[in-house]
Amino acid sequence: MMTNATLTVFTPTFNRAYCLGQLYQSLLRQTSRDFVWMVIDDGSSDDTKELVQSWISEDKIRIEYIYQQNQGMHGGHNTAYQNITTELNTCIDSDDFMPDDAVEKIVAHWNKHKNDGANIAGMVALDAYQDGKVIGKKIPEHLKTCKLGELYQKHNVTGDKKLIYRTEVVKKFPLYPIFEGEKFVPLGILYLMIDQEYDLIPLNEVVCIVEYLPDGSSRNIFKQYRRHPQGFAYSRTITMKYGVTFKQKFRNAIHFVANNIQLKRISPLFKNPNVPLTLLAVPFGVIVYFYIKQKAKNQ
Repeated sequence: MMTNATLTVFTPTFNRAYCLGQLYQSLLRQTSRDFVWMVIDDGSSDDTKELVQSWISEDKIRIEYIYQQNQGMHGGHNTAYQNITTELNTCIDSDDFMPDDAVEKIVAHWNKHKNDGANIAGMVALDAYQDGKVIGKKIPEHLKTCKLGELYQKHNVTGDKKLIYRTEVVKKFPLYPIFEGEKFVPLGILYLMIDQEYDLIPLNEVVCIVEYLPDGSSRNIFKQYRRHPQGFAYSRTITMKYGVTFKQKFRNAIHFVANNIQLKRISPLFKNPNVPLTLLAVPFGVIVYFYIKQKAKNQ
């Protein structure tokens, strides 16, 4: 059953009590209260629980708190998708926050344009740095609907964008896999699968202010590659199947080879969505494997 709110802002967090207050304060300043804040505590050992419970006690905004054993960012998304009951949802990371009118803009734009297409999965909006500068390029104004992959691969849009999905659409797709000993699966594979069946409505407005902290995954990508080869190999197979361009598919085939070299696996090279492309990528994958190995040591 849907709640009265339109939007769930969900935040997977792990030992981020020191910066979570910035997001909380931004939610208190929202010009619209048409939202729920869902905090997914991914096994934090700091005082995240006590902090969030104190905010719940203040009763200024609606907060839902869920604790789970550490699974990584994608595990936090899984838990959120399993528990969200509002019409829309969006992820705001623990080190990010929302402009004061973000919820108002999201809900108003959705109510105005949600029937603009037959198969609408939600909206894609803008992220910005703390100085207000939009991250990357804006969405082309002529697009009334779009697919996320095509924005990057065909329309040359760059930079992180904020996704606001219809909850009922997200729930139709499989959860991110959990691999033993690993804590990361690229989130984009779900968005790529949604792209195959649905379109997005562009919202050329900033709804999230982003800060890339030193302990964030964006700053440690080569270590992520080394620590989570199964998660990345899985994501490569999805992209090799559904990628928008040959370049995108071939790049992922190269990384798929590198992942499997690290895992000491040969059979996946002959059992994947695009075997000819994978075999063509083998020599490049060997080079990338050693490159990533060296870069991870230096991070």
